[in-house]
This record gives sequence, structure tokens and C-alpha cells, in this order.
Amino acid sequence: MLKEGQYHIPSGCAISGIFHKDGRRTDGTEIIRSISTMHDRSNGLGGGFAAYGIYPEYADCYAFHLFYDDPSVKDVCEKFLEEHFEIASMSRIPTRKHPSITDEPLIWRYFVVPRRYKLIETQLSEDEFVVRCVTNINHKFKGAYVFSSGKNCGVFKAIGFPEDVGLYYRLEEYEAYSWTAHGRYPTNTPGWWGGAHPFAMLDFTIVHNGEISSYDANRRSIEMHGYKCDLLTDTEAITYIFDYLIRRKGLTLEEAAHVVAAPFWSTIEKMPPEQKAEYTYLRDAFAGLLINGPFSIMLGFTGGVMALNDRLKLRSMVVGEKGEDVYIASEEAAIRVIQPELDKIWAPRGGEPVIVTLNEDAQGKE
Repeated sequence: MLKEGQYHIPSGCAISGIFHKDGRRTDGTEIIRSISTMHDRSNGLGGGFAAYGIYPEYADCYAFHLFYDDPSVKDVCEKFLEEHFEIASMSRIPTRKHPSITDEPLIWRYFVVPRRYKLIETQLSEDEFVVRCVTNINHKFKGAYVFSSGKNCGVFKAIGFPEDVGLYYRLEEYEAYSWTAHGRYPTNTPGWWGGAHPFAMLDFTIVHNGEISSYDANRRSIEMHGYKCDLLTDTEAITYIFDYLIRRKGLTLEEAAHVVAAPFWSTIEKMPPEQKAEYTYLRDAFAGLLINGPFSIMLGFTGGVMALNDRLKLRSMVVGEKGEDVYIASEEAAIRVIQPELDKIWAPRGGEPVIVTLNEDAQGKE
């Protein structure tokens, strides 16, 4: 397996996404083809996928995907889960042997619902209760890691090239209306199973190309609100920032984007008064959550996806449309390989969010 430092890929890491606005669900074949086109942007130290709409039979349950280092921590963690949740189903996540995927942890899946008396006891909403339980496991249970925790969605990731990871997890057997993918080229953080992308909290998932130079400030700021950054990569902090801004503080997607990729003060000064007041408030109220450094990200969520570049557009990202389908990728080639005939293709400006959601008649069917 290729290791860090053996060669350099400028602007390394690759992201790709497919979204069907009409709610049509397709298997993982096309997203694997798309991300494999950008093979040379990663180095085999991490690949992964997020998929939405894949568990309709358990749509009302939180789908927990867990890595375990050994059976002993699995036993301890399952006891915790049984104390806090009704478990509708539990099983290994299906995989197939692949020569490039090695040192696998135990990979299990649980469909769970918070126990009612626990919600009454804690006076928390379901989502907040789940977030606190996930944080507790990841922070306190050494050797256990909840890497996916949303409803009717799932993350699949490993150490390896993304196309191999997709085959390993048998993604051709899942059908989703939204797929995102990542090929990793880690620079300042280690390559390990938990550090592969996507990162997730509830139904928010992040794939990220770039480097967050403000990570320490962002981490300290988000940990003041109860999150714990234990997973040795800056992308984890981005995920928690969006969960905090959107779910807990009630910001819109556009407002959250204007926090993490805020315009420069010199730009804000030139805005019309009402717009200037809004952007000034967002920068002042959430100063510690401004993300600096080169990045392109995709935020997946139930019913939609958002693509966002840093405000200087230091990482590549293109968006294409064909009928009801939207494609997002680090390179145009990754779109053209699965949809050569596009109605429209463009490169979003720095700091300008591209938000795609299900059509009105498709909402509620995801």
C-alpha cells in the first residue's frame, strides 16, 4: 500500500456527488466510477461514501454504523446501546474480501430508537440525545467509533482507494437518491479507518478536499458547545460546526455557509445596509467558526446536498446538471465519465454555496 510522503499530489483529495432531485434511487455503481476517475488524487489512505434513502424499511430508526477494535469493546458498547436505545435490528455490515483492504475492524450496524424513559429523564430531544450518546461512545469507549448515526442514510469508509472501498462494502447492493464520495490524500493527519471521509453526525455528512489552517481555533470553539474532536482530522470539526449552526442554532444553509466561508470585512463594508448588518452579525456571533484555509466541501443531509468552496476558491470544484440529476466533483472528468451530455456545467465562486434539494413532489419519499 502506498504510504504518506511517497509522492505529492497538488490539491490532493477528491470529492464527488450525485443527487437525483426527483427522488429516484440508483445503486452505487456510478458514484464508484466517478470517484475512481480521480484515482491519482488520493494515495490509498482513505476512501468512503455517504448514501441517502438506503434504509426505507427502518426509516424511523437511527442507523448506527460502528467500528470495533476487538470483541471486548463491542460487548461493552452494546450494553451501553441496550441501556439507552430500543434496538430494532443489529448485524454485521456486509462486505466482500478485497486484496487492498486489510486490517479490518469489526464493522456492525444497529437500527435504534431512543428509550422513551431516557428522553423523559434527560429532557432532551431525540436528536440531541443521540448526539450526546454518539459523543459519549466516541470519546469514552476506547476502540469503539460510531461513524454514522442518521436516519435512512449511511456512511461506508475504510483505508484504501475509494473504488476499492466501494467494492468492499458492496455498494452496488444499495440504492440512494443522493451519493457523495471521497478519496483521501492525508497531509497533516494520520491515515486510519476512523479518519477516512465522510464524517457524520446524525444525517449531516461531510466530504472535504483541503486543509483547515484554523483547526485549533475551530476545535476549541466547537468543543465549548459539548462536541469532542477525538478523530485526528480537521474534517470532524467541520461536521460538528454545521450540526451546531443548523440543528442547534437554527441557521439556514445559506447562513451557515456565510459563517464558515464568510466574506472579508472589506467586502462586507461595501454591501447594502441590510445585507451588511446580516453578514456583520454572523461574523461577530460565530467568530470562532470561520474556517480558514483552502477547502471544497460537500455537506449531505436528508433531502439535499450543499457544495461550498473557501472564499478564495483555492480548491477546485465543478457542478453539472442533466435533467433532474445534479453532479458535483473536484474535476469535470469525474462528471463526464458518468454523464457526458450535460445541460449545464459551471465552477461555483469562492464562498458561494450551491444548494440542491429534492423536488417538492419527491419530499417525504426519501
